[in-house]
Amino acid sequence: PSEDFTGLTVVICGDIMHSRVARSNLLCLQALGASVRLCAPPALMPLGVEAMGAEVFHDFDAALQGADVVMMLRLQSERMSGQFIPSEREFHHLYGLTRARLDAAAPEALVMHPGPMNRGVEIDSDVADMGDRSLITRQVEMGVAIRMTCLDVLTRSARGVEGWAV
Repeated sequence: PSEDFTGLTVVICGDIMHSRVARSNLLCLQALGASVRLCAPPALMPLGVEAMGAEVFHDFDAALQGADVVMMLRLQSERMSGQFIPSEREFHHLYGLTRARLDAAAPEALVMHPGPMNRGVEIDSDVADMGDRSLITRQVEMGVAIRMTCLDVLTRSARGVEGWAV
């Protein structure tokens, strides 16, 4: 992939409906010049998301064609009331990222996941652990560091600390 986001195609697949990660990444990636494809079963895709500029797919194999980055999201069962998918097994069959599916993406496509992962549901272990192409461990580590810094900055006044020095 290129040094910036201009011209990159990013696929975000999984529980789009209940994900804050999907919305924030959609807006941020588009602002940085990337094209974003959202993919989920119809029951897990928010209505009207096309108006935010994303391409919407319900067929994961079609969404993956030529993608530079594939970001998987977990099923957020704790936010679901009712049956959104027939089963985790069926979800994996239709939307799980496997090596075979990843072959449809660009040859150097990167794999991301904000964590926590449900291995064998939204992503196979061998894909999650693909060394040079999987950014998952780094993404999770940086996400923790960013949240810690935000909490520090936001609580400084309550703790009587002045300034922005970290």
